[in-house]
Amino acid sequence: MADEGTGAGLRLQAYLARCGVASRRAAEILILEGRVKVNGEVVSKLGSRALPADRVEFDGKLLGFESRFRYIALNKPEGYICSASDPQGRPLARDLIPGVDERIYNVGRLDLRSSGLILFTNDGDFAAKVGHPSASIEKEYVVDSTVPVSDDAIEAFKNGVEIEGELYRCSRIERTGRRSIRVVLIEGKNREIRKVFSHFHLHPERLLRVRIGPIFLGQLASGESRSITQDELRGLRALVEGAPSHGNRD
Repeated sequence: MADEGTGAGLRLQAYLARCGVASRRAAEILILEGRVKVNGEVVSKLGSRALPADRVEFDGKLLGFESRFRYIALNKPEGYICSASDPQGRPLARDLIPGVDERIYNVGRLDLRSSGLILFTNDGDFAAKVGHPSASIEKEYVVDSTVPVSDDAIEAFKNGVEIEGELYRCSRIERTGRRSIRVVLIEGKNREIRKVFSHFHLHPERLLRVRIGPIFLGQLASGESRSITQDELRGLRALVEGAPSHGNRD
């Protein structure tokens, strides 16, 4: 294993991403949890690096760089979580994707009660760029409320509303019915729509993500998945090429 300050090799979180274990940010957590060994020794410092000749293990399994990258779109149903595992035993969205031998993981999240489009990959660099807030990739949602949505709530979300010291503002919003809206977000704040709805005493009966950048949910049935097309992949990569640097992540 390379010394922390030498700059040789890859940062360990980048190494794990290249091996398809997780995105770089998720890999940082795995390292801090002590689940990674390099040459037989547990490594729990984020500054550590690994050389190609090093023996790197995750949860006792020897790792190697992925030779084939997978890019998959899933229509996640309600009741499934976006995580590699769950101590409560809840169903995992990843398990809905059949016929994939590679270790894939979700790019971003949809909460347990939300449904719709979510991306999976084993390409750590892709996941880091697409999932980073600075990429400013549009995410479009269709939301049905249990009660009518007021004009005041729509205008507030459009112009910006402060909730518990944080400002929430959508990119675009339109009414599609008395109890339904279509909204586009780009900031990627956690549970943004639900927090704004709760602020105005609303409750989403359905919260469905229908688009991520150039990738549309389309007619993909609930619980079904498909490979992302090359045109979609090129379009998504084009959006993040001009995104600001996220720092030296190797």
